[in-house]
Amino acid sequence: MSLADTAVDCDPPLLRTRAVKLFAHEDLWKSVGRSDGAQRDVPGVRLRTGPEGTGVSDDAVAALRAGQVVLLPTDTVYGLAVDACREAPARRLYRLKNRPETEPVALIAGDLDAILDAVPEARGRAAVAARALLPGPYTLVLPNPARRFRWLCGTTPEAIGIRVPELPQEAQAVVEPLGFVAATSANLHGGTDPARIENVPREILDGCGAVVDAGELPGTPSTVIDLTGPEPVVLREAAAIAQDALDAATAALA
Repeated sequence: MSLADTAVDCDPPLLRTRAVKLFAHEDLWKSVGRSDGAQRDVPGVRLRTGPEGTGVSDDAVAALRAGQVVLLPTDTVYGLAVDACREAPARRLYRLKNRPETEPVALIAGDLDAILDAVPEARGRAAVAARALLPGPYTLVLPNPARRFRWLCGTTPEAIGIRVPELPQEAQAVVEPLGFVAATSANLHGGTDPARIENVPREILDGCGAVVDAGELPGTPSTVIDLTGPEPVVLREAAAIAQDALDAATAALA
């Protein structure tokens, strides 16, 4: 199978979204701003601003389309995002956080249908359960029999992880123009999940083409549920109560 076999349309027209606080890395930039207007010292990044409505988020979108890694806030922790539709950016993401390529990286979108359009084989029973849980602080493992986005699937290309979080508006403005991205937590492999920009390792900040700051996040990673089998299975309980998720998914499938 060639890379073209898994191609999807990842280049919808660029949306003109609200202005956000955006940070782009250069070696000499030294301060970082917050969405609440406060400033703090963080090596390697500096606040970039633009007139309201001029689309400073376009810089982060451009970085993603150029194959760079972008640091984005989610509803749980800060994550590292790349263009999901190309293998090279995904490999760059794995290298940046020293993550083994045998471990999966999830698709993340602001809307479940954006992911189902890219992985249509996931429609059906698994998608019914997913709709009962999303948006929310979950990573869901869906069937992927066509083995799409196999560079994100680790050792199980027949399954794919997805997230549809309640994104902060700063991140939504970046993700919407692409439809979806690939993302994982912004830590070194095995490290602490970052709730604030200051918690992100310097070497990761140095490797990001852009950083979007939404202030402090909850700091607890998503709950992971496998929907590939006949019944939902909890793989990790974290930000959401596992039993509540199982009850909602089971009820949707009844």
